[in-house]
Amino acid sequence: MTPNDILFQMLPLAQRGYCCSQILFLLALEAQDRKNPELVRAMAGLCNGLGHSGELCGVLTGGACLIAFYAGKGSEDEEAGHERLNLIISELTEWFREHIGAEYGGMTCRDILKDAPDQKPDMSRCANILAETYMQIMTILVENEIETVG
Repeated sequence: MTPNDILFQMLPLAQRGYCCSQILFLLALEAQDRKNPELVRAMAGLCNGLGHSGELCGVLTGGACLIAFYAGKGSEDEEAGHERLNLIISELTEWFREHIGAEYGGMTCRDILKDAPDQKPDMSRCANILAETYMQIMTILVENEIETVG
């Protein structure tokens, strides 16, 4: 999958009013041919930097949740989550800091959107961040031999 493929999938979702953290999960659920409106709804709490506060970017926090979705403990009958879960999330955070944070002067929505109109999410900017981050998450999961299909 290329960044353009991801952009093609996610732009209609953004046009329907979903935010970045929700789009990450909608892409993942679609890849598994699943629906989970409760989970997608819960991801709205990360929109535009933790409840529209402008804090830590929802792409990064949503990405950490997406990694845990695949690699975390999800029920009592599971022994534990992936042994490297926290290290994998740290790897995503470092990648985000080096690639996105360095380009925009930080990792908060406020930093990323500081020169955007009304400092609101701007899909001309956020779409590329989302596509690149989604690809990085999938790469990290594959490198750690974590299944992404249901």
